[in-house]
Amino acid sequence: MAALRPGGRALRPPLCRAVADCGRRLGPERGAERGDAASSGVCSPGFCPPRKSCHDWIGPPDKYSNLRPVHFYVPENESPVEQKLRELRQETQEWNQQFWANQNLTFSKEKEEFIRSRLKTKGPGLKTDAGQKAALTADEMADFYKEFLRKNFRKHMYYNRDWYRRNFTITYFMGKVALERLWNKLAQKQAKRSG
Repeated sequence: MAALRPGGRALRPPLCRAVADCGRRLGPERGAERGDAASSGVCSPGFCPPRKSCHDWIGPPDKYSNLRPVHFYVPENESPVEQKLRELRQETQEWNQQFWANQNLTFSKEKEEFIRSRLKTKGPGLKTDAGQKAALTADEMADFYKEFLRKNFRKHMYYNRDWYRRNFTITYFMGKVALERLWNKLAQKQAKRSG
Protein backbone atom coordinates (compact mmCIF):
# COMPACT_ATOMS: atom_id res chain seq x y z
CA MET A 1 0.00 0.00 0.00
CA ALA A 2 1.23 3.46 -0.72
CA ALA A 3 1.85 5.07 2.63
CA LEU A 4 -0.55 7.93 3.04
CA ARG A 5 0.39 10.76 5.33
CA PRO A 6 -2.02 13.04 7.16
CA GLY A 7 -0.66 15.94 5.10
CA GLY A 8 -2.04 14.24 2.00
CA ARG A 9 1.20 13.07 0.38
CA ALA A 10 1.45 9.52 -0.85
CA LEU A 11 4.62 7.46 -0.89
CA ARG A 12 4.63 4.60 -3.35
CA PRO A 13 7.12 1.77 -2.76
CA PRO A 14 8.48 -0.05 -5.84
CA LEU A 15 6.57 -3.26 -5.05
CA CYS A 16 3.27 -1.36 -5.38
CA ARG A 17 4.03 -0.76 -9.03
CA ALA A 18 4.37 -4.50 -9.46
CA VAL A 19 0.75 -4.94 -8.40
CA ALA A 20 -0.64 -3.32 -11.55
CA ASP A 21 0.31 -4.97 -14.84
CA CYS A 22 -0.53 -2.69 -17.75
CA GLY A 23 -0.50 -5.52 -20.26
CA ARG A 24 -3.96 -6.60 -19.14
CA ARG A 25 -7.33 -5.12 -20.05
CA LEU A 26 -10.48 -4.84 -17.97
CA GLY A 27 -12.87 -7.66 -18.70
CA PRO A 28 -16.66 -7.27 -18.63
CA GLU A 29 -16.87 -8.83 -15.17
CA ARG A 30 -14.27 -6.34 -13.86
CA GLY A 31 -16.08 -3.39 -15.38
CA ALA A 32 -18.93 -3.99 -12.94
CA GLU A 33 -16.46 -3.84 -10.04
CA ARG A 34 -15.22 -0.48 -11.32
CA GLY A 35 -18.78 0.80 -11.44
CA ASP A 36 -19.29 -0.34 -7.85
CA ALA A 37 -16.11 1.47 -6.80
CA ALA A 38 -17.35 4.61 -8.52
CA SER A 39 -20.63 4.55 -6.61
CA SER A 40 -18.90 3.79 -3.30
CA GLY A 41 -17.31 7.24 -3.18
CA VAL A 42 -13.84 6.39 -4.46
CA CYS A 43 -14.77 8.06 -7.75
CA SER A 44 -15.69 11.55 -6.69
CA PRO A 45 -16.97 14.10 -9.25
CA GLY A 46 -13.48 15.53 -9.72
CA PHE A 47 -11.67 12.19 -9.60
CA CYS A 48 -12.55 9.20 -11.72
CA PRO A 49 -9.96 7.46 -13.92
CA PRO A 50 -10.83 6.29 -17.44
CA ARG A 51 -12.48 2.87 -17.64
CA LYS A 52 -9.59 1.37 -19.60
CA SER A 53 -6.92 2.58 -17.20
CA CYS A 54 -4.41 -0.10 -16.23
CA HIS A 55 -2.83 1.66 -13.23
CA ASP A 56 -3.79 2.73 -9.74
CA TRP A 57 -4.90 6.37 -9.72
CA ILE A 58 -4.20 8.75 -6.85
CA GLY A 59 -6.71 11.57 -6.56
CA PRO A 60 -6.66 15.06 -5.07
CA PRO A 61 -6.61 15.42 -1.26
CA ASP A 62 -9.91 14.86 0.49
CA LYS A 63 -11.15 18.07 2.11
CA TYR A 64 -11.84 16.38 5.46
CA SER A 65 -8.97 13.93 5.91
CA ASN A 66 -6.32 15.63 3.71
CA LEU A 67 -5.49 12.14 2.38
CA ARG A 68 -5.38 11.36 -1.32
CA PRO A 69 -7.86 8.63 -2.31
CA VAL A 70 -6.58 5.78 -4.45
CA HIS A 71 -8.66 4.14 -7.15
CA PHE A 72 -7.19 0.64 -7.43
CA TYR A 73 -6.73 -1.04 -10.79
CA VAL A 74 -8.44 -4.43 -11.06
CA PRO A 75 -6.70 -6.68 -13.61
CA GLU A 76 -8.85 -9.03 -15.68
CA ASN A 77 -7.13 -12.22 -14.52
CA GLU A 78 -6.31 -11.15 -10.97
CA SER A 79 -5.03 -14.06 -8.88
CA PRO A 80 -6.52 -14.77 -5.44
CA VAL A 81 -3.35 -13.42 -3.78
CA GLU A 82 -3.46 -10.24 -5.87
CA GLN A 83 -7.14 -9.82 -5.03
CA LYS A 84 -6.44 -10.25 -1.31
CA LEU A 85 -3.68 -7.63 -1.52
CA ARG A 86 -5.93 -5.15 -3.35
CA GLU A 87 -8.76 -5.70 -0.86
CA LEU A 88 -6.40 -5.18 2.08
CA ARG A 89 -5.13 -1.95 0.53
CA GLN A 90 -8.68 -0.72 -0.14
CA GLU A 91 -9.83 -1.58 3.38
CA THR A 92 -6.80 0.15 4.89
CA GLN A 93 -7.39 3.22 2.75
CA GLU A 94 -11.03 3.45 3.89
CA TRP A 95 -10.04 2.90 7.54
CA ASN A 96 -7.31 5.55 7.31
CA GLN A 97 -9.64 7.98 5.54
CA GLN A 98 -12.31 7.57 8.22
CA PHE A 99 -9.87 8.01 11.11
CA TRP A 100 -8.28 11.20 9.78
CA ALA A 101 -11.58 12.74 8.67
CA ASN A 102 -12.98 12.24 12.19
CA GLN A 103 -9.75 13.34 13.86
CA ASN A 104 -9.43 16.51 11.78
CA LEU A 105 -13.08 17.41 12.37
CA THR A 106 -12.65 16.96 16.13
CA PHE A 107 -9.43 18.98 16.08
CA SER A 108 -11.01 21.89 14.18
CA LYS A 109 -14.10 21.96 16.40
CA GLU A 110 -12.11 21.87 19.65
CA LYS A 111 -9.65 24.47 18.36
CA GLU A 112 -12.46 26.89 17.51
CA GLU A 113 -14.05 26.37 20.93
CA PHE A 114 -10.70 26.93 22.66
CA ILE A 115 -10.02 30.16 20.73
CA ARG A 116 -13.53 31.47 21.36
CA SER A 117 -13.37 30.75 25.10
CA ARG A 118 -9.88 32.28 25.47
CA LEU A 119 -10.87 35.42 23.57
CA LYS A 120 -14.00 35.81 25.74
CA THR A 121 -11.87 35.72 28.89
CA LYS A 122 -9.54 38.38 27.43
CA GLY A 123 -12.26 40.89 26.85
CA PRO A 124 -15.57 41.71 25.20
CA GLY A 125 -14.36 42.30 21.64
CA LEU A 126 -13.41 39.71 19.04
CA LYS A 127 -11.74 42.47 16.97
CA THR A 128 -8.51 44.38 17.57
CA ASP A 129 -8.30 48.18 17.71
CA ALA A 130 -7.32 48.14 14.01
CA GLY A 131 -10.51 46.23 13.15
CA GLN A 132 -8.79 42.90 12.49
CA LYS A 133 -10.02 39.62 13.92
CA ALA A 134 -8.42 39.00 17.33
CA ALA A 135 -6.07 36.02 17.55
CA LEU A 136 -4.22 34.11 20.24
CA THR A 137 -0.44 34.05 20.52
CA ALA A 138 1.62 31.00 19.66
CA ASP A 139 2.21 30.36 23.37
CA GLU A 140 -1.52 30.44 24.06
CA MET A 141 -2.20 28.04 21.18
CA ALA A 142 0.56 25.75 22.48
CA ASP A 143 -1.66 25.11 25.51
CA PHE A 144 -4.41 23.86 23.21
CA TYR A 145 -2.10 21.63 21.15
CA LYS A 146 -0.57 20.12 24.28
CA GLU A 147 -3.99 19.41 25.80
CA PHE A 148 -5.37 17.99 22.52
CA LEU A 149 -2.41 15.60 22.20
CA ARG A 150 -2.73 14.56 25.85
CA LYS A 151 -6.47 13.82 25.46
CA ASN A 152 -5.94 11.86 22.23
CA PHE A 153 -2.77 10.01 23.20
CA ARG A 154 -4.47 6.62 23.54
CA LYS A 155 -6.41 7.04 20.29
CA HIS A 156 -3.19 7.87 18.40
CA MET A 157 -1.34 5.02 20.07
CA TYR A 158 -4.01 2.51 18.93
CA TYR A 159 -4.09 4.08 15.48
CA ASN A 160 -0.30 3.71 15.11
CA ARG A 161 -0.41 0.11 16.33
CA ASP A 162 -3.15 -0.78 13.85
CA TRP A 163 -1.47 1.21 11.07
CA TYR A 164 1.77 -0.78 11.45
CA ARG A 165 -0.09 -4.08 11.75
CA ARG A 166 -2.01 -3.38 8.54
CA ASN A 167 1.11 -2.27 6.68
CA PHE A 168 3.09 -5.34 7.72
CA THR A 169 0.22 -7.53 6.45
CA ILE A 170 0.10 -5.58 3.18
CA THR A 171 3.87 -5.83 2.79
CA TYR A 172 3.68 -9.59 3.39
CA PHE A 173 1.06 -9.95 0.62
CA MET A 174 3.08 -7.70 -1.69
CA GLY A 175 5.97 -10.13 -1.25
CA LYS A 176 3.67 -13.07 -1.99
CA VAL A 177 2.41 -11.36 -5.17
CA ALA A 178 5.98 -10.58 -6.30
CA LEU A 179 7.05 -14.21 -5.69
CA GLU A 180 3.95 -15.55 -7.44
CA ARG A 181 4.67 -13.39 -10.50
CA LEU A 182 8.33 -14.42 -10.51
CA TRP A 183 7.33 -18.08 -10.24
CA ASN A 184 4.82 -17.72 -13.10
CA LYS A 185 7.42 -15.97 -15.28
CA LEU A 186 9.96 -18.73 -14.62
CA ALA A 187 7.34 -21.40 -15.35
CA GLN A 188 6.51 -19.71 -18.69
CA LYS A 189 10.20 -19.60 -19.67
CA GLN A 190 10.59 -23.26 -18.71
CA ALA A 191 7.54 -24.17 -20.80
CA LYS A 192 8.92 -22.30 -23.84
CA ARG A 193 12.27 -24.07 -23.56
CA SER A 194 10.72 -27.53 -23.26
CA GLY A 195 8.00 -26.85 -25.86
